[in-house]
Amino acid sequence: MSMRLFDSKEQSLRDFTPRVAGEVGMYVCGPTVQSSPHVGHLRSALVYDQLRRWLTHEGYNVTLVRNVTDIDDKVLENARAAGVEQWWALAYRMEAEFTAAYDLLGIQRPTYEPRATASIPEMIAIIERLIERGHAYPAPDGSGDVYFDTASWPAYGELTNQKPAEMEAAADADPRGKKAPQDFALWKGHKEGDPESASWSSPWGPGRPGWHIECSAMSTKYLGSSFDIHGGGLDLRFPHHENELAQSSAAGDGFAQYWLHNGLVSVGGQKMSKSLGNSVFAKDLLEQAKPVVLRYLLGSAQYRSTLELHDGAIEEAKASFDRIEGFLSRTQREAGHIGSADVPASFRDAMNDDLNIPAALAVLFELVRSGNTALDAGDVATASSHAAQVVVMLDVLGVNPLDEQWVGNSSQGDAALELLMTELLEARAEARANKDFATADLLRERLAAAGITIEDTPSGAHWSFNGR
Repeated sequence: MSMRLFDSKEQSLRDFTPRVAGEVGMYVCGPTVQSSPHVGHLRSALVYDQLRRWLTHEGYNVTLVRNVTDIDDKVLENARAAGVEQWWALAYRMEAEFTAAYDLLGIQRPTYEPRATASIPEMIAIIERLIERGHAYPAPDGSGDVYFDTASWPAYGELTNQKPAEMEAAADADPRGKKAPQDFALWKGHKEGDPESASWSSPWGPGRPGWHIECSAMSTKYLGSSFDIHGGGLDLRFPHHENELAQSSAAGDGFAQYWLHNGLVSVGGQKMSKSLGNSVFAKDLLEQAKPVVLRYLLGSAQYRSTLELHDGAIEEAKASFDRIEGFLSRTQREAGHIGSADVPASFRDAMNDDLNIPAALAVLFELVRSGNTALDAGDVATASSHAAQVVVMLDVLGVNPLDEQWVGNSSQGDAALELLMTELLEARAEARANKDFATADLLRERLAAAGITIEDTPSGAHWSFNGR
């Protein structure tokens, strides 16, 4: 089956047909680097990493652009509140935090990662085109602000299926210079108290870009006036993406052919938000488990659904991932190696069905189950075949525990445990060889009390947590 994606604009599943055969251009709204990354940021970046990996596996050459919004009201406000002398210093530091968190979770670097401050000329050019076409106007109050004229664009509201009169007023600039409350800022004139460094020359006077025009400029700069996929979090659908679509279309660009939106994160049954004080920051999450386990957790839900972080969610993810690792380790011991394979047809069908990760994981775990059954029956060939398919699926999902990234990511604690267990198993083997079964059994019992199971096989004794 061909791939189908849920287009938020059409509110339906559509067959995915790239504009250019074999090529996919994808723009994803990246972070506004005002503060440290939270789980919602990680989940969104991971979703589009999964999509990119799958498209690449299926033979497409994917160009992924993920921007960095490094100039914005919130960046300036947070720098001022934190007492940071230069706003760009805060933005740079936060950007580094995002990059480090993405890297730890195995989220591949984008093809291009432009900062908004590097595309000011392109933003000005789009604004000039909008004014020439009658879809934007400089504020008449001498403020230097420039607004998009929503009334001039009949299609405004098409992404979110809203009528302009029913929309909330745009709160991104002083409303006194607007023709209508819904008109949004394309350019913000320099105001008293604004940092001099946060100002660029323009035909309307010194100032800085509005948030929405930044993404319109960066996406078309790197992908062309029309491209395949625009992605981002559901919270960006309005007003950000609605305004992007309107201003880009009004400027004459074909813009995105498919709009994708990933679901948000819920903590204890409540939407994660700063106002509720329940934000889970990346740094805190990454201290609770191995990065590969956290990647598995954050990427295990269907991308459009809400990801629920409940008490025990990390332990559940760890238990599931341990099952996978246990099967692969067991197969390696019995078969000597794991060969290569293609993904099962049912896995491909699931991934092509709007990136249905839960269904894809169900295919994977069925092979883990049947592979273990085959090993129990001494059918090493079947188990090895299943393991090869499991590995290629894990590679697609970016959670293959045999991958160098994750093998080299073991903590000192893991290495110390491995060394300790090797010594204990050697001591137990020596006791058995000397027919000192009381000592051997005592070691086994003490390890079992600690949740560690010993399995005696023809190739020697092996250990695992709770038999996994």
